[in-house]
Amino acid sequence: MVSIKSTREIDLMRKTCDLAKLTLEFLGEHVKAGVSTEKINQLTHDFIVEHNAYPSPLNYRGFPKSVCTSLNQVICHGIPTEKEVLSDGDIINIDVTTYLNKFHGDTNKTFFVGQASDSTIRLVETTYSAMLAGIKCVRPGGRLGDIGAAIQEIVEGAGYSVVREYCGHGIGREFHEDPQVLHYGNRGTGIELKPGMTFTIEPMVNEGSAGCRLLKDDWTVVTRDDSLSAQFEHTILVTPAGYEILTLRDEEDQSLRLG
Repeated sequence: MVSIKSTREIDLMRKTCDLAKLTLEFLGEHVKAGVSTEKINQLTHDFIVEHNAYPSPLNYRGFPKSVCTSLNQVICHGIPTEKEVLSDGDIINIDVTTYLNKFHGDTNKTFFVGQASDSTIRLVETTYSAMLAGIKCVRPGGRLGDIGAAIQEIVEGAGYSVVREYCGHGIGREFHEDPQVLHYGNRGTGIELKPGMTFTIEPMVNEGSAGCRLLKDDWTVVTRDDSLSAQFEHTILVTPAGYEILTLRDEEDQSLRLG
């Protein structure tokens, strides 16, 4: 059942989502060659705890760390380690979820490490544009399929592939709630969007084929053809007028916050 948040619950969602975006902004200052993904994990943990919150990924279904760090060919759920060190030209997705006042806020960004190639920049920029296209479809009376169709059109129009095995999700008192938010589909299909719904939109886009495989750690998902993968994520509130991006970062166009 899809949760419709009350005015009070929406206020609490705004607070936890604001902390999630602050955490991601803080981490961006440390994304540079020579930094290990375990260092990013420790920075994440300390920052969230210092703000009287808890990192939602830690011990979630056995996940061992406080943040997901997905490097280059990793699509999602990468586990930070001391041995994994960032190098110039890499891309890394950092996926932050905070648990504050009994509500979760979820956001991620793909960062460039040093100087990226033109082809890598194009992949990352297309992924961000696809996420925004999906967000702009959010409005009361709209359908979940509208979101997926808009994302799929942008991604496949640019010659890339949408990962289908993993998707966005409802969020609130639970880390993952109904509904599932697919990043592909057909307009006019799926559940009807209503004010008070909160969910993530987080397309995963592969430079090559859409195929993926799960590593032996039962968490890390990589591209089957070893191509690069990028992702962006925001937590979205359906409002009476359209949408509100609850995790919009200061670096982003602030006119996007309400639509």
